Amino acid sequence: MQATRVSDLLKIKYPIIQGAFGGGLSSTKLLATISNAGGLGSFGAHHLSSDQIRSLSNEIFSMTTRPFAINLWISDHDKNGLQLNQKDFEKAYQVLKPYFDELKLPKPDYPSRFGEKFSEQIEAILEVRPPVFSFVYGIPDKTILDECRKKSIITIGTAITPDEAVALDEAGVDLIVATGFEAGGHRVAFLKEAEKSLFGTLSLIPQTVDRVKAPVIAAGGIADQRGVKAALALGAEGVQIGTAFLATEESNAGDLHRSKLFSSEARYTDLTRVYSGRLARGMENKMMLEHVGHAPYPAQGWFTGKIKSEAIKQGRADLMSLWCGQSAPLIKYHKAEEVFNSLLIGSLNEEKV
Repeated sequence: MQATRVSDLLKIKYPIIQGAFGGGLSSTKLLATISNAGGLGSFGAHHLSSDQIRSLSNEIFSMTTRPFAINLWISDHDKNGLQLNQKDFEKAYQVLKPYFDELKLPKPDYPSRFGEKFSEQIEAILEVRPPVFSFVYGIPDKTILDECRKKSIITIGTAITPDEAVALDEAGVDLIVATGFEAGGHRVAFLKEAEKSLFGTLSLIPQTVDRVKAPVIAAGGIADQRGVKAALALGAEGVQIGTAFLATEESNAGDLHRSKLFSSEARYTDLTRVYSGRLARGMENKMMLEHVGHAPYPAQGWFTGKIKSEAIKQGRADLMSLWCGQSAPLIKYHKAEEVFNSLLIGSLNEEKV
């Protein structure tokens, strides 16, 4: 892997991007490790308030002088997801009540809000000026993209279909992540519903490369040097790695989640809306298999967040969201630097083999 347009635009040594984990799974330690190693570290901040984003930025700038990305969700709610009325709130609670009871959790009070607003978060992003602003679930308004250019903020958008990639390209986004359905975490569809937008990486990457001008970063199912080579052969100019970095000690995943990623249970993943209200891939467990019905995002995530937090405290993996990609059985390393270096061996520095 020689220098590519991805590494040139991002001003990084190697075109390797650490996936941005939402829901508190990102860590500044992991981000700094990857950025300092010559890749692009990322932090998923869609659950943070604007003030928390400002504090996060200060912390990151104190840990690395290298480029990094802060990631947001453009679409911050589904229909009725920000404000359920009391009747719908009660209905959503009753569906999840067996899990609250099992964990001995009290019924939660009706909140003033269920999630953060993108309109407030983006103000903080433009203020703190991270080197890279990455995003999922849509395309920012032209005024936002223009402001990013004025402030020399590189933009990375994510597509899960070739049509979404074309839309990002036509909007003038600098770089495009094309992510196949093998990836762990959320299926970040924005043109059609996620269930009708399921492209595998092997099919998605060449179709995307053929239709867009912006450099393409491949994601989904890439966990070792073989995946890196395959992505480059398909025309991608960079790779984004998620699960392999999530499994490392530097991520903010809990010990139980990390241990599960190295277990035989990681062979069995599925797509579900149970945890957030949006389609996402994780390990099969009791809650995923038993649950029927869900509230819209982010209300569903607000409810299940309380369940997941308590499940972690009680060591109940069967009630946690165990985000996991289909290539988890390939991961071997427990430290982020080891993962990063393993991606270079054979694909970047064959003389080291």
